[in-house]
Amino acid sequence: MKTAVLEKIISRLDQIEPGEVQALLSKLVREKGFLQKVFEALQEGVLFLDTERNVSFINHAGCGFFGTTPEAVQGKPLEEVVRGVDWRSLLHSNRGSVSRDLEVFYPENRYLNFYLSPVAEEDEADLGHVMLVRDITRSREEAAQEIESEKLNALTLLAASVAHEIGNPLNSLSLHLQLLERKVRDLSTGDQDSLLEHLQTSRTEIGRLDTILKQFLQAMRPSKPERQRVKLHQILEESLMALRPELESREIRVELSFSEELPELDLDPNQIKQAFYNIIRNAYQAVDQADGEISIATSFSDYEVKVSISDNGSGISPEMMGAMFEPFHTTKSEGTGLGMLIVRRILREHGGELEMESEESMGTKVTLYFPRTDKQVRLIEDQAPIEV
Repeated sequence: MKTAVLEKIISRLDQIEPGEVQALLSKLVREKGFLQKVFEALQEGVLFLDTERNVSFINHAGCGFFGTTPEAVQGKPLEEVVRGVDWRSLLHSNRGSVSRDLEVFYPENRYLNFYLSPVAEEDEADLGHVMLVRDITRSREEAAQEIESEKLNALTLLAASVAHEIGNPLNSLSLHLQLLERKVRDLSTGDQDSLLEHLQTSRTEIGRLDTILKQFLQAMRPSKPERQRVKLHQILEESLMALRPELESREIRVELSFSEELPELDLDPNQIKQAFYNIIRNAYQAVDQADGEISIATSFSDYEVKVSISDNGSGISPEMMGAMFEPFHTTKSEGTGLGMLIVRRILREHGGELEMESEESMGTKVTLYFPRTDKQVRLIEDQAPIEV
């Protein structure tokens, strides 16, 4: 498309010397190259659209955001480059600038903000649109973490109230059941049986409530880790030992793939054992008894130690995965919904992180990352000075 400047130059070609024309064209080429270098250096995506919404230019950052190349999109409608948005209606209904957020899933899942503005000459001739795109994934993650922190703070206050309002009555009930049991023992054998059965049921239910209360308090107010030098393989074996009766009763196979020379870490062994226990217990509860299998693998790098626990169970739906760490959210009929929340809190208290992958009917994989605190920095050897 000819601009007003080019039209003026063309109208005066007969008045300009050939040398001047060559100098003007060289200047235009240099300015175009300079502007293109500027656009390519930007971390924000830059796209130019003509009057038909076809892409006439896209810089390197824009290609990275949308997983494409300049050659692949040159001259193509924006609808084909960024699918899933009715760009025709968006541009038609907004004669001015438009700023909206996008979630893209390819080449990777991220959140983008785009600013779309019309470009016009001084005489208001429409030249198309310029589109600026920036990555806001990190800011959205920080906002989500802030919301999660606020939720946990609110739940912590609730935990303190629950401990007072429920914990004390439970202790009182347990004491009165003990006194009642002593009096029942003084009755005849025939009268004792039914009453003792009811007492046992009451005691079991109180114990279950007490367990839920303790798990809730542990999830909301985790104790500070008491670190010591430990071997993760030993903690894994102790966790499996505690669960052996359940694993054997369900005939679940456990495959171990332990990395040799796994480095020792400064961890709280009891808290880490609790984390492993919760994950493995979730795994065996999800698998089929007929061909159930749990795989545990360890590996390490210069920066972290990784523990992966996989199962071939029923898997988790995307909807359930989104609420996996919500308090009291569970897929089990008798679960408390606090197990994975506790695991993640333990990992984060140790400076680590938790990653979950799952597909319905295919199984679940939980990966725990532990930082190697003895490798916080690496000293670079001095290089010989370069002689000039």
